[in-house]
Amino acid sequence: MSSAAPTAPDAASEQAFRLALRVNRRPRAARLLAAVNRHRADLLVTLICLVLAGWLTHGLWPDPTGRTLALNPEDQTLYEWFLAVDARALLGDFDLLSDRLNAPDGVNLMANTSVIALGIVFAPVTLLLGAPVTFALLAAANLAGTALAWYLLFHRTLRARRLAAALGGGLCGFGPGMVSQTNSHLHMTAQWLVPVIVWLVVRLLRAADPGPAAPEAACRTRPAGPDRRRMFTSAAGLAAAVTAQVFIGEEVLFLAAATLLVIAISYAVADRDLARRALPGFAGGLAIAAGLALLVLSYPLWFQFAGPQGVADGLFGPAYFSADLSSWWAVSPLSVAGSDESARLTTGPAEYNTFLGLPLLLVTVACAIWAGRRRWVFACVVAGLVMGALSLGPEVVLDGTRTAIPGPYALIRGLPVVDGALPMRFALALLPIVATLLVLAVDRALRGTGRARRLVPVAVGAALLPIFPTPLPTAERPAVPKFITGGHWRQCVRPGGVLVPVPLPTPEEPWQMRWPTAANAAFGLPEGFFIGPYGRRGTAAMGTLKQPTSALLADVARRGDQPAIGDEQRRQATRDADFWNASCVALADDAPHAGSLRATLEQLYGPATRIADAWIWRV
Repeated sequence: MSSAAPTAPDAASEQAFRLALRVNRRPRAARLLAAVNRHRADLLVTLICLVLAGWLTHGLWPDPTGRTLALNPEDQTLYEWFLAVDARALLGDFDLLSDRLNAPDGVNLMANTSVIALGIVFAPVTLLLGAPVTFALLAAANLAGTALAWYLLFHRTLRARRLAAALGGGLCGFGPGMVSQTNSHLHMTAQWLVPVIVWLVVRLLRAADPGPAAPEAACRTRPAGPDRRRMFTSAAGLAAAVTAQVFIGEEVLFLAAATLLVIAISYAVADRDLARRALPGFAGGLAIAAGLALLVLSYPLWFQFAGPQGVADGLFGPAYFSADLSSWWAVSPLSVAGSDESARLTTGPAEYNTFLGLPLLLVTVACAIWAGRRRWVFACVVAGLVMGALSLGPEVVLDGTRTAIPGPYALIRGLPVVDGALPMRFALALLPIVATLLVLAVDRALRGTGRARRLVPVAVGAALLPIFPTPLPTAERPAVPKFITGGHWRQCVRPGGVLVPVPLPTPEEPWQMRWPTAANAAFGLPEGFFIGPYGRRGTAAMGTLKQPTSALLADVARRGDQPAIGDEQRRQATRDADFWNASCVALADDAPHAGSLRATLEQLYGPATRIADAWIWRV
């Protein structure tokens, strides 16, 4: 049998082959420069996000250990303790029931917003530089990372022009709700996985859609039916992203899931053909994602609700944490056009979730109308109205006055998991929804001609200017005693043991929790600031019941009076020390009314020993 002689490559193939050789021989620096040139716009957006986030949090950076967020320092103390405990996973010393607080019962980390995944990822930073540095880093990184992730979603998935995507990403990452939540709520600002979850859901939908019916000849080039391989990879990726978000912030995941559900239903109503085609495959993909996620999450979720120190209900009352209707057209005090007067419309400086301002609301409505009868616009408008209405809580509040008008939240109040999310935080979902509407409108304008090409982007930019954020206020905080920072605590308590600081930490004054934080949670404390089952009939409560001795010492620290100490008080002090399994009691020189506290402690536990800048009693 004869074989055909090989034919010479044609001129085009030979030219392509030589070009590939030249590209492969290019120096590495040249290839890197080419890559930078290709992505220079994306790199510029990244740089702007990082600079803006650093500027907003710059008050912490001169000395993260000695500076604190002035508007919510208590929560910062708590999150720094979380980060220190989480970091111990790198040392092989970590459990979902932490014994480094609330001795001897411990703290259920799943029942608290303990940002476990962030703490473990940034453990090297915490162990080398301290939890306050990690906190400052995350406070900035969450803002920049969320903005950048939404920008990439708008640009890569919606195919929006970069200017439109950058405006939308900026609103998502640096909107009023995000900036206010940066006042110590790391679990709420770490939203950079949400755009990933949205992208995976969209990818799953596209893979599940077999396409509209078409003549046989038109379908010869495309696979028949859903793309099952892509469906499985999307479902697996979605399971991984959801699992990671659970260990970062469950409330953000709940809000994202609720918003996506409303959008999915609305989109299905607007496009029934797509719903009929894709629903079986899409539902199957979601079931696979849920099943894969539950393989990992079943035990942690059981531990959260039914494990030791777990709580099955919400801590905060929905009626109190409801958004004031007037706050929607107000401007946040943390924005350039805001004033302190509007602060009365919310519960605190970490909850300016609804403060979008009248200009942005009006421009958003105009953009939704101008963007046309598009399915995405319809779905976003419905979702925005639903989430905004739910933020009003069980009873509508107008300008600080309860109107007795029931809010839509009353329809879902009491459902499992729902009360774990504060009603006013449903408004955080409005940032990406509003951003999407603005992106669609600006992108349409940029692709067109005429006056709209300039008018729409200018109008959107002008509406965003009043809510442009200002730097977060910071303040100095007292230094941790050298007794702790110098490692002298090891002279009276073994690693992993319990040290009793005086006064003991409480949710209102958790400052002594900085002691174990500075020692990378190498020892534990009694009582403290956390969520546990110490309310009526074991319901969720902040902190725990004080022992008689800690209550006595707290009263001395508050008033400065020396109480009469008798044999009963000394016996109780011994019983309390045994209950805490304490190794020693420590009083720092800078404690409030330190002289009165020292005299009281000497009557309770005998003569003190001086170590560095603290007095200690071995018990």
